[in-house]
This record gives sequence, structure tokens and C-alpha cells, in this order.
Amino acid sequence: MFKASLMSPLLIGVAFFLGHARAAVPDTQAPPAVSLHGVHFTVELATDEASRERGLMMRTQLASDHGMLFVFPDAAPRWFWMKNTLIPLDILYFDADRRLVSMQLDVPPCKADPCATYPSDKPARYVLELSAGAARRIGARVGDVLTVDGETGTAH
Repeated sequence: MFKASLMSPLLIGVAFFLGHARAAVPDTQAPPAVSLHGVHFTVELATDEASRERGLMMRTQLASDHGMLFVFPDAAPRWFWMKNTLIPLDILYFDADRRLVSMQLDVPPCKADPCATYPSDKPARYVLELSAGAARRIGARVGDVLTVDGETGTAH
């Protein structure tokens, strides 16, 4: 049987070791996610000019529960095009309060220049691209609110 005086240093040593061992394990964060009309989507974030320009170009597939969330520094008229985008998409535009203000559905890939543009009906700060048919499948409607799990970071 250990005496209490011997047990205290032992417990402190174990607690110290466990605390440092835990700190050495990298903190893995879940991928960003959004919810729209009660449905969750894992998203990639596009928060700077380069990532917004690249978007979903050259992708040959996009899972039905995945998408890309474009974050802009301000709400303004937005329009997207499908240059070098190989898959059809739904493009959903949201205002600064993350309220759905416009939808471009079943947008086809651009096969030849000049590529068509797909504008928002109102100023938008966030744009969510999903696989074509997703918005109709979940019943998305103008006025729906986009919920973002976590932070979107700083848009620039």
C-alpha cells in the first residue's frame, strides 16, 4: 500500500506526462460544413481571389454532399461562369446575412469560348456551388438561410 505522500508526486508526474502527450497530438479539425434547408454539405472554402478564380475547375466529379463556398469581402452583384468546369453545377447566391437571394440551377459546363455567365439577381456575399440537381433535391428556396459550421476565415 502506498502512502499518500508518495502517491501525490506520482499522480502529478502522470498528469504532467499525459498533458504533454496530448499536446503532441495534432489537433485535427473537421472539414468546413454548411447547412441549407436542413441538409448538411461538406465544403471547400474559396476566400481569396486565386481560390475563387480556380473554383471547381477541372474536377470530373463532385459528391452529392460536397460543394464549394465562395466568400467575398462584401455583398455586390456577382456572376459566375463555367470555363474549365467539367461538371454541371447549381450556383446559389446569398446576401451578407446568408439568406438565399438567387439560384442558377443545372448550369452546364462550358464547351467552347465564349462561356456564358450566370448572374445573381441581387447582391451576394456568399456563393455556394453544389452538384447540379442538389438545390432541387433538397427543396432550396429563395429566402432560405445558409448556416455555416465554424468560421469562414477572412475574405480578401
